[in-house]
Amino acid sequence: MSARSALKELPMEDWMGHLPAALWDIPLCNLAIPGSHNAITYCLDMNDRSPVDLTQPDMLQKLDKYMKPLIRPFVYKWAVTQEHAIWQQLDCGVRYCDLRIAHRPTDTSTDLYFYHGVYTTVTVETVLTEIRRWLDAHPREVVILSFSHFLGLNQELHMLLITAIRAAFATKLCPKTEPVTLRNLWELGYQVIVSYEHKLASGQNDLWAHIPYWWANKCKAEALIQEFEHRKKHGRPGGFFVTGINLTEDLKYICSHPTESLKDLVTSTYPALLAWVREQSPGSQVGSLNIIAGDFISESQFVPSVVALNEKLLH
Repeated sequence: MSARSALKELPMEDWMGHLPAALWDIPLCNLAIPGSHNAITYCLDMNDRSPVDLTQPDMLQKLDKYMKPLIRPFVYKWAVTQEHAIWQQLDCGVRYCDLRIAHRPTDTSTDLYFYHGVYTTVTVETVLTEIRRWLDAHPREVVILSFSHFLGLNQELHMLLITAIRAAFATKLCPKTEPVTLRNLWELGYQVIVSYEHKLASGQNDLWAHIPYWWANKCKAEALIQEFEHRKKHGRPGGFFVTGINLTEDLKYICSHPTESLKDLVTSTYPALLAWVREQSPGSQVGSLNIIAGDFISESQFVPSVVALNEKLLH
C-alpha cells in the first residue's frame, strides 16, 4: 500500500494521531486540514415564529414576514450546509469548524446561537460541551474553532462567550505563543486553537486572530476553481488560512432552480471540485493550501481526499 492510499485509509475519527512521525514536526498551518463551512446548520429552527437572521436582504425579511408559508421552504433548502451533528463531523475527520455566532434579536436571555438564514435551536454552550466531550475521547486530535460573523453581540455578550470558551476547554486551549506542531501540542496537552474575529482577541493570549477565509462567491465549480487558481499565483497567507470550496447561490440561481436545494448543487459539483482538490499540495510554498472547507462534508470523499494531500509532504 502506498503512503498516499495509506493516509486516505486512516480512521478519520483519529487521523491526526495516526499520521506518520515525519509529519509530527510540521506546523499545522502547512498541513492539509479538512474543514466544515458553516458547521452548525444541521439544527436550524424550523419554527415559523423564529425570524430570518438580520443579515438577510430587506426584501427577503419582508417576504418572510408576509408570505412565510411560501418563503420558508426556500430558506431552509438553501440555508442548510451540514446535515450531521458536530461530534459526527469530527468523527468524519473535520478539524476546522466555521462557527457563526448570534444573539436572537428579541431574546431577553444571554443565550447565544448559530445562524445561517435562520437561527439554530441548539445553543453555543451546548455545542462547546459536545466538542469538549469529543476531544476527551480523542486526546491526540486537534481542532481549530473559528468564531466569526458575530450578529447582535454587545461587549457583555462577547465577554460571556469568551468565558464560556475558556470554561469548556480550559487547559486544552493553545496559546498564541506556542509552536503549533502535533508533537508539541501532544506533549503540552493542547487540543483547541480558537480564532476570534473581534478586536477583543488582540489582547488575549488564548484567542488567535481571525483566520483568513478564501471565499470565491461563485455558484459554478469552474468559476470557483478559476478564482482560486488566480489567488494561488499571489501566494498563500502566512499562518493558518482556509480555502472554501463552498459554492454560493444567488437569487437568480435559486429562482431558476425552484425544485433544487443547496445539497443538490453541492452533490452535482463535488466530482469536479474534488478532482481539483486532489491536485493541490499543502506546505509553505506559493500556491500551497492549508485548511480546505466544504459543505456537506460527509458526502463523497471530501475528508479523505484532503487528508491524503499530506502524503505530498513526505517526499
